[in-house]
Amino acid sequence: MKFARIGNKTVSLEKIFLTIEEILDMRSRGFSQQDIAEKIGVDRSFVSRLESIGEVRKGQSIGFIAFPVKNKDEVIELIEHYGVDFHLVMTEEERNAFVKEKSGVELLNSVMSLIAEARNLDTIIVFASDKRGRLVEALLDCQVIRKNIGLSPITSDVYIPLGEIRQILDALHI
Repeated sequence: MKFARIGNKTVSLEKIFLTIEEILDMRSRGFSQQDIAEKIGVDRSFVSRLESIGEVRKGQSIGFIAFPVKNKDEVIELIEHYGVDFHLVMTEEERNAFVKEKSGVELLNSVMSLIAEARNLDTIIVFASDKRGRLVEALLDCQVIRKNIGLSPITSDVYIPLGEIRQILDALHI
């Protein structure tokens, strides 16, 4: 545990970091600045300033959906570097397991939860088969940028060129 001595006070850096993480976690879950300030015991303006210190992008929220992806780890690393807010990137094996390992009710609940989360975004980028891409576009009421990676049904992983993803994200001014 690290401490800092400030005048006649000793301050726990770990406590500060944990509190900041809690504040940001609560904000990302939809709590208001005022609610957090009251719970944590700080001024609302502190919560606002904390967000301003760490702000990377202001404006539209971006999501990224791609399946089945051969270079999944590279794709995720790239979109996380750009600060994409939501992503669902799966290999063919993961996609099959997602469907087969759940009961009907569990599958429906999982899919509905993903749709609800994606509908809160301003823009979704989709790399999928022709039919799956159109389906995602029909389910969401936001801007959808769709890139077909093959004709349905795609039954094996497809390599997604990172340059194509960069081009789209750069065009969105992320």
